[in-house]
Amino acid sequence: MEEEGSFMENNSNILANQQELINYVNQETQKILENFSQAGGEHIYGQFTQSWMEMVNRSMEDPTAWVKVITDYQQAQLNLWQRMLSGQSDAEPLVAPSPGDRRFNGEEWSSNPVFSYIKQSYLLGSKLLQDMAHHANLSEGEQKKLEFYTQQYIDAMSPTNFAATNPEVLQDALETKGQSLIDGLQNLLGDIEKGRISMTDESAFVIGENIATTEGAVVYECELFQLLQYKPTTEQVFEKPTLIIPPCINKYYILDLQEHNSFVKYCVDQGQNTFLISWLNPTTEQSEISWDDYVGDGVLKAIEVVKEISASNKLNTVAWCIGGTLTASALAVMAHRKDTSVTSATFLTTLTDFQDPGDLCVFIDEQQVKQLENKVNNQGYLSGRELATSFNMLRSNDLIWSYVVNNYLKGKQPAPFDILYWNGDSTNLPANMYTYYINKMYLENKLVAKDELTICGAPIDLKRIKTPCYFLSTIEDHIAPWKGTYIGAEHFGGTVEFVLGASGHVAGVINPAAKNRRNFWVKGEAGQGPDHWLETAERVEGSWWPNWIEWHKRRGGKKVAAPTGYGNSDYSVVEPAPGRYVKVKID
Repeated sequence: MEEEGSFMENNSNILANQQELINYVNQETQKILENFSQAGGEHIYGQFTQSWMEMVNRSMEDPTAWVKVITDYQQAQLNLWQRMLSGQSDAEPLVAPSPGDRRFNGEEWSSNPVFSYIKQSYLLGSKLLQDMAHHANLSEGEQKKLEFYTQQYIDAMSPTNFAATNPEVLQDALETKGQSLIDGLQNLLGDIEKGRISMTDESAFVIGENIATTEGAVVYECELFQLLQYKPTTEQVFEKPTLIIPPCINKYYILDLQEHNSFVKYCVDQGQNTFLISWLNPTTEQSEISWDDYVGDGVLKAIEVVKEISASNKLNTVAWCIGGTLTASALAVMAHRKDTSVTSATFLTTLTDFQDPGDLCVFIDEQQVKQLENKVNNQGYLSGRELATSFNMLRSNDLIWSYVVNNYLKGKQPAPFDILYWNGDSTNLPANMYTYYINKMYLENKLVAKDELTICGAPIDLKRIKTPCYFLSTIEDHIAPWKGTYIGAEHFGGTVEFVLGASGHVAGVINPAAKNRRNFWVKGEAGQGPDHWLETAERVEGSWWPNWIEWHKRRGGKKVAAPTGYGNSDYSVVEPAPGRYVKVKID
């Protein structure tokens, strides 16, 4: 008790000596949600309020469930107060954080009765809101939206996010005599100027110097993309080249981070004559670039150039996320034209059937899409910042609030991490292309409907695609849910190799063979849905990369002498890799 008294006395001194500073930190922290939300804190608060009003109206029809939830909450709070007043500080907590919740790992959250009460009271309040939302009985879409925005509110209001109610922040302020709070304010002001939260030490990485460094050259460029050709590291390569089509939502170098975790380098080292698309980072001037342009002037044009440079009439493609959706569109166009140039197609965490868009469904309904469309059409593009924040909100405690606490309240600098550096290096989407994508794919799910879409003059039917396909999905993917990607793969008309990796949308893909981490599943029974596939699948330890490369090599053709230079007489070197396009930032 003497130590607790000393701790609380020291905290009181901090609050007395640094009160103005702490108050300012609290005020600025409350603004974080507004500064970094997809459309401002007002939008999130509005969605939260609207969802709860609908819940209240529905629940008044039968308030029985609410009455029980509130009664249980009141009883739990009464028990908590009784423990607090009786000094039972060593009693087993009435409520504990969920497994994996690291916000309250600090010792003071359990050993100090005041902070233990704050923690438990917050958790009880969180459970109350969650239970009330759970019993709302709204339509499926409104129910998901209610639960999502309720969780956003709960996460934002955590006592860990405010200086005066976080013992670790107070302890740091005590030990540094307030310098940690001053450093935090400097970090906050710097991030407000950038318009985003710093998740890594951005000074640690330079594109082309220690990230995106696989040796190569730009051999073609147009307004929409640059085409990179990589230098072989083997004396012979497979005669059929490999074209990588990354997502245009993000920059390509997620596939070429550092030497030890570069998928591009892995392909090159495995004897692939490797090419890659580096997409334009569009501005208002490119607002009219369409989905058809990305397919015809993007994917199909790149296929044409790769064939000409490699002097091969066949090639293999590898595509990720929306890059895969574009590739599926291109393959359907080629199927209609009887063009069999693509020997095999690999799809990494790609949605083609959008009936289950995962957690993103909370942002996608006609009302929200219409509001965002108006904004996008006015500015000519969808801001990459807003898109990145939407993705981050799906894991707000890990990707938003943990950095608020670390950077702004504790005044610390985030550690260097290449994937998070890439995650913060956002790209825009042209207004025309985005509005088509969000409406035709997400809202209307037209890509899997036979001949409902016409792209580049061709009616689209995925069943016409006879190209052998390798689908890699990841079991924890919250952007392209694996069951949705599995269903999408069933729409293709050729043979499909479906593989399910561990982890999520990014970490599950960037799983280098050399580290041999995680696991994946293969050889499940097809035709009876995703759950049956997983039940019957074989679990394999390690990275999926070796499994894929063996599948890919069987479609690479014979070995030929590796090219000794870049391009050919028609396509000369424009500049060294990684090229200019990938270095354009939206800040």
